[in-house]
Amino acid sequence: MTTLAVTGHIDLTEDSIPLIRGALADLLTRYTTDGRLIGVSCLAQGADSLFAEAVLAAGGRLIAVIPSQDYRRHKVGPDQAPLFDHFVESAEEVLVLPHETANRQAYEAANTVLLRRADRLVAVWNGQPPTGKGGGTADTVLEARATGIPVDVVWPEGAARRG
Repeated sequence: MTTLAVTGHIDLTEDSIPLIRGALADLLTRYTTDGRLIGVSCLAQGADSLFAEAVLAAGGRLIAVIPSQDYRRHKVGPDQAPLFDHFVESAEEVLVLPHETANRQAYEAANTVLLRRADRLVAVWNGQPPTGKGGGTADTVLEARATGIPVDVVWPEGAARRG
């Protein structure tokens, strides 16, 4: 059994989504040979949702880590809500962290939970260094590497972030 957690960018361009979707599907085939894949995700827009989709499509089990009590209400947009709800309903386990508000502390705590659960980290990441705000994709990659968790970086040629 392999437990993969995900971290990644939320602001992917529309053209990047099919590229990343395909790269994630390819990557997960390495870990589904025994039919016991577990994926851990915060279900955010972008990389987290694409990963959750790929885990379920591969027949894996999904664990959702929700950073705060108000996360769905304040951070999940109306266009993303149906997909978010689908993932929550499909998850084998849903962990809602005790933080009242979705903020940097809540995201850092969620990332800590992801890494505690993971055998490996999947990072949908452009390789850029941390911004200094904390709780971001690069921060999570660095923390995983510092604790000896292997990291699979997914950033296919042509992938890009908005803005």
